[in-house]
Amino acid sequence: MVLAAILLWLPVLGWAIQEPDTELTKLLQEAVTDASSFDDRFDAEVWLVDMSSRLKRYIKDPKERVDFLKLVHSEAKRAGLEPELVLSVIHVESLFKRFAISVVGAQGLMQVMPFWKNEIGRTEDNLMDTATNLRYGCTILKHYINREKGNLIRALARYNGSLGRTKYPEKVLLFWERYWFVKHV
Repeated sequence: MVLAAILLWLPVLGWAIQEPDTELTKLLQEAVTDASSFDDRFDAEVWLVDMSSRLKRYIKDPKERVDFLKLVHSEAKRAGLEPELVLSVIHVESLFKRFAISVVGAQGLMQVMPFWKNEIGRTEDNLMDTATNLRYGCTILKHYINREKGNLIRALARYNGSLGRTKYPEKVLLFWERYWFVKHV
């Protein structure tokens, strides 16, 4: 009864229920078995030290923080995303809280909707698992960036389920600029 009431109010609140996208479903199926890592040890160390100092207030344990950053970097690069953009999305979506659940049921760091597990036939996947959540979230975000031909405002709005509105994308981009942007020389 409560779920039905929430579902009825979602469009009023500006949240659209998105239909599964067959192309994205295929990408997620491929992504759940792929992995990657840093190419250059020096660049990895510099990036990890820099990002670790920025993330310290949210993830206190240094080992947990570095392990998390390695996963973010790996999944972002695997998907063809800037790791700092992914950190910005996580910052806005869950404030780095691994067990975050939204009012509409999105789960984990990147707030992935659980219906994706059913769509790709992997109902056993745990969206609260950091690696799994990042794999799904990065794949979904990259798909929407491609779908929107690189338009980050539209892609981020689509990721958030708020296409046509700019509040969420502007917030992610602001966090990217203020907290996570790395000037590449």
